[in-house]
Parts: sequence; C-alpha cells; structure tokens
Amino acid sequence: MTTKKNIEILENQALFELANYDASESERTGYSDYSYWGSTLKVFLKNKTAVLALILLGVLLSFTFVQPYLPGQRDPNEINLSQETFRQLRNVKPTSEFWFGTNSIGQDLWARIWRGTRTSLMIALLVATWNIVIGVIVGAVWGYVRSLDRVITEVYNVLNNIPTTIIMTLFAYMLRPSISTMVIAMCATGWLPVSRFVRTQVVIIRDREYNLASRCLGTPSTRIITRNVLPYLVSVIMLRFALAVPGAIGSEVFLTYIGLGLPLSTPSLGNLVNEGRQIMMIASMRYQLIFPSVVLSLITISFYVMGNAFSDAADPRNHV
Repeated sequence: MTTKKNIEILENQALFELANYDASESERTGYSDYSYWGSTLKVFLKNKTAVLALILLGVLLSFTFVQPYLPGQRDPNEINLSQETFRQLRNVKPTSEFWFGTNSIGQDLWARIWRGTRTSLMIALLVATWNIVIGVIVGAVWGYVRSLDRVITEVYNVLNNIPTTIIMTLFAYMLRPSISTMVIAMCATGWLPVSRFVRTQVVIIRDREYNLASRCLGTPSTRIITRNVLPYLVSVIMLRFALAVPGAIGSEVFLTYIGLGLPLSTPSLGNLVNEGRQIMMIASMRYQLIFPSVVLSLITISFYVMGNAFSDAADPRNHV
C-alpha cells in the first residue's frame, strides 16, 4: 500500500512545475485593449444585412446631394415643352430623356424625386435630432430628480392626451406652409414618447449601488446622470433616433396627404407620393407613385435595419 501511494504522489508531482519567483514579473500589471466603440463597430460589421443597408443608404444620400451638379440635370420646377408643338410634355412615361417620366404638368420626375428626397431627409434629421435631444434631457431629469417627478408627470399627461394630429394640424394652419412650419409642427410633441421611454429606463438604474455610492460621496446629480446613467442608454437612444427618422418622413407624408404639407413649389417625398396617389388607378400613370414610394421605402427600411443592428451592437453583453 505504501509503495502504491508513493507512486501516486510521484505521478501527481509530475503534473506540476514549480514556478520561480521573478521580481520584475511581479511588477507587471494586467492590460486590456477593450474599446467600447471599437467592439460596437466589430459587432455591427458582423451583421451583413445592416452593412448592406448602410451601404445602400450611403449611396442614396451621396447621390441625392451630388445629383444637382451632374451634367444634363433639369430644374425640378421647370415645365418641359415639346420642341415641335411647344405643348407641355404631360405624363410622359420613363424614357431615355426622362428617366422617371414626367408628371401631369410636364415636370421631370427624376429631378423632383431627388430634390424631394433631400427636403424630406433634411426635415426628418432636424425633427429626429430635436426629439431625441429634448426627450433625453427631459426624460433623464424626470426619472432621476424625484422632486420633479410629479410636476413633469402632470405636464406629460396634459400634452400626451392632446392628439398629435390636432397639434400638427393647428400649427400647419396658424403658420405659413414651409419647411420651418413642418419642423415646428412635428417637434411640438414629438419628444414626448422619447422622454417617457428614457424616464422609465433611468428609474430602473438610478438606485443601483454605484449611483448610491456616488450620491454618498457628494457627486452632483448632473454628473451622475451624464456619467453613470446615460452611457447605459446609448444603445436604446440610438435605436430611437434611427426609428425617429422614418417616423418623421411618415409624418411629413401624412401632413401632405391631408393637404397641410409643403407647397408644390417645394418638392418632397410627401408631395410626390400624394400626387401619385391621386392617379394610381390609371395603370399608365402608376409610375408617378411607384418611383417615389420605392425611394421612400428604401430609406425607411434602411434606417430601421441599421437602428436595430446598432442597438444590438451597442449592448456590452454582445461584446467579446
């Protein structure tokens, strides 16, 4: 038995190697090259669908702003006349001269669609930025400062119970139809859903141990909100922003549909879709609805796919 135990001890000792003490090695500290935004980018690029949507959106945006400077481009408000009869080239189907055809008064749809895309994107980005910035600020204060919770809740209930359609309609009636009027109408209450969502997220994490420790150490509330709370909401904030852009474009289309949109002299995707809707029952003229609808759909779907993919990529739990 003794011999067998000695053999087992020798076999176990052979599995280990004695480590010698090295003073220089003991001074070395651990190092990690982890980067939050770098890891977010890596996870995002692994999503092939999101990358394809990003490329598609990038090409569309680039072409939208480059198109007016290309040779042979027409003015979107110019009424094209026949060189033989000097009559308006109305409802001309897509040809080599008019790639997207012309509308009911002879204007080039190719030029109007890209000009309208620029207008709609500008409105959407302005509205989305305003709604996210104001919504995040109000929501963070609403959720973190307990003394203001009751006051902001009552204000929210009053504003939220007024239908958004009525508010946008009133602004559109009171102010002159223009891009600024459209932006003001959609920004008036567009930040309310964002503030409510951010408030709920802040309430969930405001009483965690590290926030309690910061308050005990006398850290100002503004610093706790900006350093301890909001960084945890980057993914959901970016998702809300990505979804706010197609939402703003949809609101612009809706206001135009009810006759409160931009004037016809200012092309927009809303104006173009509304014009095409009125003649969609005529098979030979459906191209006037199809082309702007395709561009509108590509933009909204791309933002939606990218927003969801970036939200997942920004979640640290998905990082390696």
